[in-house]
Amino acid sequence: MTAAVRPAVPILMYHEIAGPAETDSHLAVPPGNFASQLAYLHDAGFQTITAGTLAESRSGGAAQVPERAVVLTFDDGFEDFHRQALPLLVRYGFTATLYVTSGWVQDAGPLPAGERPGRMLCWSQVAEAAGAGIEIGAHSRLHPQLDQLPRQQLREELRVSKAQLEDRLGRPVPGLAYPFGYSSAAVREEARAAGHGYACAVGNALPDAGSDPLALPRLTVRRSTTLPTFESIIQSRNVPMIFLKDRALTKGYAMIRRTRAALGQVRRGD
Repeated sequence: MTAAVRPAVPILMYHEIAGPAETDSHLAVPPGNFASQLAYLHDAGFQTITAGTLAESRSGGAAQVPERAVVLTFDDGFEDFHRQALPLLVRYGFTATLYVTSGWVQDAGPLPAGERPGRMLCWSQVAEAAGAGIEIGAHSRLHPQLDQLPRQQLREELRVSKAQLEDRLGRPVPGLAYPFGYSSAAVREEARAAGHGYACAVGNALPDAGSDPLALPRLTVRRSTTLPTFESIIQSRNVPMIFLKDRALTKGYAMIRRTRAALGQVRRGD
C-alpha cells in the first residue's frame, strides 16, 4: 500500500498588524482580520510550529510536525506585534517566528542613514516575545537589498544582525528572512556561513520536497486578504491562482535584479 502524502505546510508572511488609520501599507493586516484568521486556525484544528521546527524536520532532524501544521512569520519587528499579535497568539497557545531587523529596534540607537519605517519593538519586547515561546530570527541589520550588496557589506549585514540578536537574547538565532525576499547564490552562501540553518524568501508558493532550506517560500497575507481567501491558502486550494500576479511580477523582477547585480560587480571589480 502506498503511504499517504502529507500536505505541504504553509508558511505565512505577515508584517504589520494595524488598520488603515495607523498605516497605509497594503501589507498591514487589520487587527480584526488577524483575530479572525487565528480563530479560524484554532477552530479548524491547525497547530502552529516555528519556521525553525519546520526546517529541522525537513532536514531529517528530530522535530515533529503535526498533521495540520502552519507556520506564522512576521517580518521587520513592528511594535504592533507585541501589542496586537502576541496576546492573541498566547490566547490560542500558538507560536510564531518573528524576524527582527536588529538596527531598527526602537532603542538600538540612531541609524547611520534613513529612518525606521514606523514604531518598532524595543529590546525588552523582543525578549518578552522570545520568553513567550516565539522564535526570534534575523532580518538583517538595516534591511538592505542583500543581493545588490558588495560581498563584505553583505557578510557584515548577516553576521552583525545575528550576533546582536543572540547577544541581547542569550539564545541562538537559527534562521533569517531575507529583506524584500531577495536573495542570490552569494547571499545564500553567506547566510550559511553566518551560521543560519535555514532562511525564508517570499515566493508565494508552498514548500515542497525540493525547496532549498535557505530559500523557503512563504505566502503573503495582506490587508486585502479576505477570510475565504485565507481559508483557501491554509487548505492549499488554488494557491497558484491566488498568487498568480505576485509570482509573475517576482519572476520578471528577478531577471532585472540579476542584471543589476552583475553590472554592480563589474563596476566594483568583484
